[in-house]
Amino acid sequence: MSSSGAAGQSSKPAKAGSSQPSETSVKRKRGMFQKDLQHMMYGFGDDPNPIPESVALVEDIVVEYVTDMVHKAQDIGSKRGKISIEDFLYLIRKDTPKLNRCTELLSMQEELKQARKAFDVDEEKLASME
Repeated sequence: MSSSGAAGQSSKPAKAGSSQPSETSVKRKRGMFQKDLQHMMYGFGDDPNPIPESVALVEDIVVEYVTDMVHKAQDIGSKRGKISIEDFLYLIRKDTPKLNRCTELLSMQEELKQARKAFDVDEEKLASME
């Protein structure tokens, strides 16, 4: 059965060609979160310079988790034709601490957006006075 699947893939070069660039781009982006994960790992009690294999493993786990969450949110959002923040909140609703933290971060993001907006307006006023 697996040999017929391999033959099926080779008989469809367009499909194989379209999936290969994404696999290649994933390989090129590996390590993209290395520094951030090293800092996070240290913040959670690891060594300041964790073993590179540990960082790579954590990165693989995080990327897999986020990818899985996006696919699930996409399934939920496809009924409406778009993905929203509420789709992600719906997925993590069972984990109350995570839900609370996400809600808190979204609120902080909105506050920062409003503060930046006010700062931009103040700068425009100052520029027009000169």
